[in-house]
Amino acid sequence: MIRIYVLLFFLFSSIVSEAQKPRVIVGAEQLEKLLPLVKNKRVGLVVNNTSLIFKTHLADTLFHLGIQIKKIFGPEHGFRGDAADGEHVNDAVDTKTGVPVVSLYGKNSKPTPEQLKDVDIIVFDIQDVGARFYTYISTLHNVMEACAENDKKIIVLDRPNPNGSYVDGPIREVELKSFVGMDPIPITHGMTIGEFAQMINGEGWLEGKKKCELEIIKIKNWNRTDDYSLPVRPSPNLPNDRAIRLYPSLCLFEGTVISVGRGTPTPFQILGNPELKDMTFSFTPVAIKGYSTDPPQKDKLCFGLDLQKVIPARKVDLSYLLMLYQKYPDKEKFFLPYFDKLAGTTQLKKQIKEGLTEEQIRKSWRPGLDQFKAKRKKYLLYS
Repeated sequence: MIRIYVLLFFLFSSIVSEAQKPRVIVGAEQLEKLLPLVKNKRVGLVVNNTSLIFKTHLADTLFHLGIQIKKIFGPEHGFRGDAADGEHVNDAVDTKTGVPVVSLYGKNSKPTPEQLKDVDIIVFDIQDVGARFYTYISTLHNVMEACAENDKKIIVLDRPNPNGSYVDGPIREVELKSFVGMDPIPITHGMTIGEFAQMINGEGWLEGKKKCELEIIKIKNWNRTDDYSLPVRPSPNLPNDRAIRLYPSLCLFEGTVISVGRGTPTPFQILGNPELKDMTFSFTPVAIKGYSTDPPQKDKLCFGLDLQKVIPARKVDLSYLLMLYQKYPDKEKFFLPYFDKLAGTTQLKKQIKEGLTEEQIRKSWRPGLDQFKAKRKKYLLYS
């Protein structure tokens, strides 16, 4: 009888172990690969609040291991991730390590030769969410360009892309290059930050078509079709998985008069405006320190859509944009000048005004997407 119980125990254990996937191991966790590359080097880190090894920041880990960290470069929202959206971030000194912190979202968005003078190697470790207008990939581009111009190597510690299972949206047009559209890619690029770094180098997107010396510490046990829940919010206004998955579709509203819920507990999960009075769902954006100090439609009662229970589509979903444009009473005031930069094209606004359906608009994206996907293939590191 005991033998039967033992056999059943091992049978059950094997079934459970087969059902459980191995844990995803991000690049930053693989210190056995990173430490030999930075030993006896003067290191610059490009990191933020997502740069964690379990619950400990990469900067704190390397500092306590005796790695010579000369400088920390912080992107939008700051090195520790406590600056609100769009907030100017100043240079500082990190109170935990005493290391100088250089803001790449203040006086300059690209490291200067002077700032790199006492650095031998750059380590980049920031969680991306896979959208063109999410500024961390623009920071990556600028840092790579600075490395190429100053003969510095960059190591990218790769992390999963929570929106990595699809490629969608219009390709950014040349004349609309900006910090929310640095490279000629669609709204969702379907790559990890490591794969994207390879594409920046390989496609000659750096100034003068220069290439930087690049090494990637790959993720273990991850495929791009896997659902991946981020262990920490990647920026103040993406608080959970639903917001992160809705973000590629809803960020376009930031170029309109519609609030995306900044200044509420549920940003990028609700939509509204004071003029949509025939809609029953309502909310009032307010200033929230560290999250959104001056949100659109601040202190105004907004009416609109509650998306807190929707299952986000694996595409750039235009249905919300088309619906609220139709419902908004003064269509001439619906779009703001910023919309074209976010869309990456002047065509989308025209198509919506002309009354094209989502299917017709998506059809216009196909040639550009097909060309991009063909280029992208050679840079992919994961199945």
